Amino acid sequence: MENCEKHSHEELLRRVKNELPTDEVLCDLADLFRLFADTTRVKILYLLFESELCVCAIAELLGMTQSAISHQLRILKDANLVANRRDGKTIYYFLADDHVRSMILQGFEHLLED
Repeated sequence: MENCEKHSHEELLRRVKNELPTDEVLCDLADLFRLFADTTRVKILYLLFESELCVCAIAELLGMTQSAISHQLRILKDANLVANRRDGKTIYYFLADDHVRSMILQGFEHLLED
C-alpha cells in the first residue's frame, strides 16, 4: 500500500471536490441508471432505437400484454427517455432524443469491446 505521507494530494482533492456534482444531481443520475436495470425497459428502448412503434406492436414483439408495455412506457416517458405522437387513435412511441440513442449505443459498445 502506498504511503500518503510521501506526497501531497491536496490540490488534486480540491480540484476533484470542486468538480463533484451535488448530491441531488448524483441521485438523479443513479435514478436514471436504475431505469436501465429492468430488462423489459431495455428491450423497449432497443426496439424504439430501431423504429417508432405503437404499444400493440411492442407488446406483440415482446410477447407481453399491452397493459404491461403501457406501464413501462409511462415510466420511460416520465424519465424523458421516450416521447410519443398521436396519429388518429394510435399513439406512436420513439426515443426522446439523441442522448438516449447515444446511451444505448455506448452501452453496446462497452459490452462488445475486447
